[in-house]
Amino acid sequence: MNKLTHLDESGAARMVDVSDKETTDREAVAEATVSLSAEAFAAVAAGNAPKGDVLAAARIAGIMAAKKTSELIPLCHPLALTKAGVEFEMQDAEKRIRVVTTVKTSGQTGVEMEALTAASVAALTIYDMVKAVDKGAVIGGVKLVAKSGGKSGDYRAGAAAKPAPFKPRAAATPMRSKPTTLMGEVAAPRPSQDAAAQREAFRKFMTAHGLRATEWAKSAGVPSGQILGFLTGRSRTIPHDVAEKLARVARARVEDMFR
Repeated sequence: MNKLTHLDESGAARMVDVSDKETTDREAVAEATVSLSAEAFAAVAAGNAPKGDVLAAARIAGIMAAKKTSELIPLCHPLALTKAGVEFEMQDAEKRIRVVTTVKTSGQTGVEMEALTAASVAALTIYDMVKAVDKGAVIGGVKLVAKSGGKSGDYRAGAAAKPAPFKPRAAATPMRSKPTTLMGEVAAPRPSQDAAAQREAFRKFMTAHGLRATEWAKSAGVPSGQILGFLTGRSRTIPHDVAEKLARVARARVEDMFR
């Protein structure tokens, strides 16, 4: 077994002396997962969780955590990071969010702990943002995916490839509210739109009008599952009578919710 580098000859903890190490470009990728209830997952996807934009808050928290790792992990070296990135993968079938962090530096020690800390804190922030909806959310799978640079060379966990950056859903991005059309003639969603396009348009409508699924459904006198099922892809459409009630509460036309 290799000697633990963070212990001196007497077994006391120490910060490793890296003075003689070569300065090289170093990179590390880590991940964590957050498993959510269907309601919480839909709220994150729609960008209307009780505390606001979940992914935006988690991204900033992860970046800040990477920069402050040496203040949190006692024997880590303070590093000048050249990159700290946080991306998210929304896994609809599992109702799970995969957090992927990438950290880079040019220095004498690696950034594995920075990447792992960023993934952990981003996941914790997601929990904090959704706990009002789902206190049973589970954080797991925190691990180093890959690293490069340094004396120990490259490492990759199993056969996993470095994930491509995830492009956040448009619905999770803060949007300017557009003028609301007063309730008039009710029309059905245009049949030329496919289910995915209608779902994305519906998310944007909710975000633009500050609508939360459970509260909106309650005000309209319809089951919240009608909205959540549509947002998460369990159902392809919202029944027309339900859509009419939702539109009436939102003071809009049905067709405005799907375009």
